[in-house]
Amino acid sequence: MHPLSLDVAGLDELLGRLPTLAGLPRRLEDLPGGLTNRNVKVTTPKGVFVARCCDTTSNLLGIDREREYLNTKAAERAGVGAPVIDYAPELGILLLGYLEGKTLSDSDFGREGVIAKAAAAILALHRGPRFHGDFDMFERQPSYLDTVQRNGFRMPSDYLDHAEGFARIREVLGTGDRTTVPCHNDLLAGNFIEDGDTVRLIDYEYSGNNDPHFELGNVWSECGLTLDQLDELVTAYHGRRSRRAIARARLQGIVAKYGWTLWGCIQSASCALDFDFWGWAMERYDGAVAEFRGPDFDRLLADAATPD
Repeated sequence: MHPLSLDVAGLDELLGRLPTLAGLPRRLEDLPGGLTNRNVKVTTPKGVFVARCCDTTSNLLGIDREREYLNTKAAERAGVGAPVIDYAPELGILLLGYLEGKTLSDSDFGREGVIAKAAAAILALHRGPRFHGDFDMFERQPSYLDTVQRNGFRMPSDYLDHAEGFARIREVLGTGDRTTVPCHNDLLAGNFIEDGDTVRLIDYEYSGNNDPHFELGNVWSECGLTLDQLDELVTAYHGRRSRRAIARARLQGIVAKYGWTLWGCIQSASCALDFDFWGWAMERYDGAVAEFRGPDFDRLLADAATPD
């Protein structure tokens, strides 16, 4: 039985198999969030930890747990990730040090200074140790599409009507600098932990080396930033305003919306968690369609291809 389905007593017994926790009295508290895993706060006399528990019996989403572990360690070395304490792949458990601080919500990005702190954390991650493996939504989206179609999962009836717009973005973003950096690739607000002047980043399930503008565009998409806030984020990251960089980040945000839509379709059809994955997917899909059909889509493509 995998840890996602265990009751508290069963999970406590499983956690006791970890050398770090063996023999220690423990208090367990399920933490909110986590749509593909179970996050549990573990309080002991020798410290507070977070156990990231996953189901290793199914993997329709292409998550590489060994890569997650290695890249979480790299993020720790970069100074933005939680300390890695223990790892038991046979149990589906990654044990981390607990980070004190405020878990951000979308509205927090409207507070003075939060976007600048988020940009600094992202930049520190991107300048840190190279990650294991790559992440490219232009490759991940066709894989998700194959999973959906092969299994007969429900998806928007007109999803493929926008394949041309997706391909146009891929063509434009494929020109010029192809530098990749270690990216988180899934920075929704709940993966930012704010502690004073510092922001840390958690949850490296989809981590891999990628175009840095995907990271920035995905933050815009997942955290509900306005276009002005996207401008602020990209400018803070680069240290100067770049029309080209802002356009590339926004286009990558559209790519993220379009690709993650299929992630939601897969989860809607296959995941037992009590969560509206279909509604989650449609929120991203509607956002992508609005951008594909928007009056400035052609201008974005031109800006992304034009040096400043």
